[in-house]
Amino acid sequence: MQQPWTLPWLCALLLGLMGFLVSGSDFQHHKYEDMVRALFAVQSECPYITRIYSIGHSVEGRHLYVLEFSDNPGNHEALEPEFKYVGNMHGNEVLGRELLIKFSQFLCEEYRNRNQRIVRLIHDTRIHILPSMNPDGYEVAARQGPEFNGYLVGRGNAREIDLNRDFPDLNALMYYYEKTKGRNHHLPLPDNWEHQVQPETLAVIKWMQNYNFILSANLHGGAVVANYPFDKSRDGRIRGRTTYSATPDDKIFRKLARTYSYAHGWMHKGWNCGDYFDEGITNGASWYSLSKGMQDFNYLYTNCFEITLELSCDKFPPASALPREWLGNREALVSYLEQVHHGIKGMVYDENNNPISKAEISVAGINHDVTAGVDGDYFRLLLPGTYTVTASAPGYLPFTSTVTVGPAEAIQLHFYLKPAPKQNLKVKPHHGRRNLSSPKAPLKLGPR
Repeated sequence: MQQPWTLPWLCALLLGLMGFLVSGSDFQHHKYEDMVRALFAVQSECPYITRIYSIGHSVEGRHLYVLEFSDNPGNHEALEPEFKYVGNMHGNEVLGRELLIKFSQFLCEEYRNRNQRIVRLIHDTRIHILPSMNPDGYEVAARQGPEFNGYLVGRGNAREIDLNRDFPDLNALMYYYEKTKGRNHHLPLPDNWEHQVQPETLAVIKWMQNYNFILSANLHGGAVVANYPFDKSRDGRIRGRTTYSATPDDKIFRKLARTYSYAHGWMHKGWNCGDYFDEGITNGASWYSLSKGMQDFNYLYTNCFEITLELSCDKFPPASALPREWLGNREALVSYLEQVHHGIKGMVYDENNNPISKAEISVAGINHDVTAGVDGDYFRLLLPGTYTVTASAPGYLPFTSTVTVGPAEAIQLHFYLKPAPKQNLKVKPHHGRRNLSSPKAPLKLGPR
């Protein structure tokens, strides 16, 4: 672990002066084989802080490769959060793919140059980068190229299925539970769900099950805006009408979206691609309602907070546009990643200092709980303020503590749970202080 985190208000200028030289020769569109070579080249250049692994295969058998950055690649370290970037979910929306390849090269180069901001990020975070979730769709789009690519050509996978309409629909269950005071997190998947989704979707869900991701962004194209949950409206579909569909964490999601928008070269200005979004952000359902999307699924099934980043008016911009896009997104990619280090984090132990996995962490006034990982560590993104936090686990007495969160690094708050009396498991919580140790047209799908 490195020194405590501080807000990098002046680091945009630093990043602008360092890193790879930005010229047209640095940028190109990467077909599958080119992308794989680029990822393995990064791993070769930075072998001690990177790892490449595959989370599965596409319909046509292409690997879904992930490049990991960490000071201990291949291993989760307690109290070190897991972060992911996902690109190219829609095969013809290619800017995210190219940005994530370039971002991987940038992280490697800056680490080798001892840029302390990047060194801290890699030492204190486990970063996972999936440049292409839909490599089959990309190959279809790439055959037409930037000049002739249609709005839908290559959007879906090899079976022409839109992967951002392919996740199990947990929103309907969540909205029902809101009315019946049911479960508010880690909702159950439907029976036989594995046989109802595409191979790429299945691979990503299994990935989520295997890693305790805390923060994520999904990179798209076709607009310029930071989109946050919920994507699916609570109201029935009414033609020509949209409604804001807030999560219990609406304030933090708005802050996360603004972090990217204001660090981006022009997203925050609002007017882009003929549309206007105040501050360059939007609630998904307020834009248009979308069912079975990935960002809502992250929030309802895992501990992960995900937003969708629409990054370019052109879904398949020419290679000549890539240098400008990189300069516009570079600081935003770093600043957003740093948000994983805010809020609270800690360990949940029993009275013998053994970690308790899957303990539930609840925050009074926010109807969305998170759970501890298999090592007993938990992470809860929060805005600055004072909170009442409770840890609970089956067979233990719940414990409640008060904590004040600041604007900088996450506050560590550990819990030590005592076994519940066998004759009465329903005991009131103990209390104590913190341990100081645009509407969608019928035939023209929206960008997301």
